[in-house]
Amino acid sequence: MLVLSRKCGERLCIADSIEVTVISVQGGRVRLGITAPAEVSIHRAEVQRRVDHKRFAPGLAAVPSSLFVEGATTCP
Repeated sequence: MLVLSRKCGERLCIADSIEVTVISVQGGRVRLGITAPAEVSIHRAEVQRRVDHKRFAPGLAAVPSSLFVEGATTCP
């Protein structure tokens, strides 16, 4: 996992077409703005798990954890 420090208003780029901007940091909450092409789906991890779970066989107990990269960071 790559961990980057960014201040409000600063951005980071993913590949050539995705840009993430730090909108605000208040207490333990960080607001991010994401600019990406319309064909790129963007979901919170818990929503993505549900989407992916529906793609697998109904009898599957869980979605493989290798599909997700999750983590928490603390902000000053």
